[in-house]
Amino acid sequence: AKLPNEDASLFDTCVAMCELMEQVGVAIDGGKDSLSMASKGTDSKGNSCFVKCPGTLVVSGYAVCDDVTQKVTPDLKGNGNSSLLLIDIGQGKTRMGGSSLSQVYGSVGGSSVPDVDNPALLINTFNVIQTLVKDNLIVAGHDRSDGGLITTLAEMAFSGNCGLTCSLSFPPSSSPASSFAEVVKLLFNEELGVVVEVMDEDRNKVGDILSAASVPFTEVGRTIADDRLLITATLGEKENITVLDEKMTKLRDVWEATGFELEKRQANPECVKQEQEGLSSRSCPPYSISFSPAPLPEGKPRHSVAILREEGSNGDREMAAAFYLAGFNVQDVTMSDLISKKISLSQFRGIAFVGGFSYADALGSAKGWGAQLKFTNLIEELKGFFERKDTFSLGICNGCQLMALLGLTPFFGLEEEKKPRFLHNESGRFESRFTTLRVEKGTPSIFFKGMEGSVLGCWSSHGEGRAYFPDETILQEVMKNNLAPIRYVNDQGEPTQAYPFNPNGSTNAIAGLCSIDGRHTAIMPHPERTCFPWSWPHTPSHLKKEFEAQSPWMQMFHNARCWCDE
Repeated sequence: AKLPNEDASLFDTCVAMCELMEQVGVAIDGGKDSLSMASKGTDSKGNSCFVKCPGTLVVSGYAVCDDVTQKVTPDLKGNGNSSLLLIDIGQGKTRMGGSSLSQVYGSVGGSSVPDVDNPALLINTFNVIQTLVKDNLIVAGHDRSDGGLITTLAEMAFSGNCGLTCSLSFPPSSSPASSFAEVVKLLFNEELGVVVEVMDEDRNKVGDILSAASVPFTEVGRTIADDRLLITATLGEKENITVLDEKMTKLRDVWEATGFELEKRQANPECVKQEQEGLSSRSCPPYSISFSPAPLPEGKPRHSVAILREEGSNGDREMAAAFYLAGFNVQDVTMSDLISKKISLSQFRGIAFVGGFSYADALGSAKGWGAQLKFTNLIEELKGFFERKDTFSLGICNGCQLMALLGLTPFFGLEEEKKPRFLHNESGRFESRFTTLRVEKGTPSIFFKGMEGSVLGCWSSHGEGRAYFPDETILQEVMKNNLAPIRYVNDQGEPTQAYPFNPNGSTNAIAGLCSIDGRHTAIMPHPERTCFPWSWPHTPSHLKKEFEAQSPWMQMFHNARCWCDE
């Protein structure tokens, strides 16, 4: 439903955009003219009306990244040892038109909207920030956008689980009321700007670099070790006011409340309730490494491993890369290769059943794939492979579900009604999370040799990952013989049933199973997707050194190669 003058607005927008793109030296290669956001509807009285959203121009850009490890995230990290600097590209302007606050309360600050008044300053700011990032002088950063400076600071505190103080100063004015209005404008305007976190030892150096580049900045706050978000303002020479003083965790609960209410409509409300109630007590995951990661091997690859996939599999490349880096000769093998006898399992020391959604999981996870193996001539070939004493296998995600369906772990040859299996997540939805896992002591799995006691983060992505044991005696045997090599743990490093630490509700927080001789392992999480340091979304500072060369999860694949060597 086009409204009057929208074509003219679209034209003016394109002209303004092209002028700015030319000034900053950036090009865009396409777009969509969805600036008309109006549709016909009816009001509460049943009368015909237009429902109109403000037109919004979104420009997406991309560029070559020299080093993916050189990055800055918004979460605060200083914990009392860092400063927060506001780089004000708006150059002191506090135009409130179009802001979130103006939308809620009406004509706060008038109709004048933020603009790019100084493209050269925008370029200088971008370039100097690139320099600071490459020199590791910035530890966190966040643009000033929707909600203004106060929202930027709050989001940095919430994501970093860190408190902060912010102090603002204003010159004397004709009346306190107008001064307080200026405080509101400064906190809620959405002019161009960036807040960066700088460690205390780098504060002066960063200030000198910004000044040399003629980039204006102001120190607006500091991180603190307390659970507190404090914002104060000095009006004139004497009047000090407290704008906000509250527990950071309490404010974060309010911030997240709407999202949780939406989630309750999409997932098991009891699981969502657990996550919501536990949010305020969250802490940094207790990652620890109980071993020294082995260096990547040199020389010609040895020992062949089949990276087995089926229609719908999507984890084959990551799996192949992990085994290749560990020194294996990897071969891409499809089910049709085995069925047609072009390739035989007899030529391999190992099989890797990859993750994904075989046959779109239309009949249930891995059931179509399992039928291909179970009801063809391949089942005898697979049995022969497993009976050989010089072979190993690893199933991840969909591959784990497959191994469970075929009864390959924990005990080969179990009756159908006794086989452990992986059922739909307790949350009632697909879960893609970075979970925390603990490698259990005493596990016979060859993949986790020497890794016992380590607590590591790992990607987990599945809809049917809840370990279920129809026969209680099988569960008892699994726990007695340490055949659950990894388990989901909480922020204290202890196995838990609580959501979202245990993302699927698995019995005894079991994340995988292995055979009693340790040669065959099936796990739901994805270590093959966490094999590089940059694959981790969060790495604690105390483990930075251990992550310089490779991720600790590479040790799994190194262990498999060592077992073959022996």
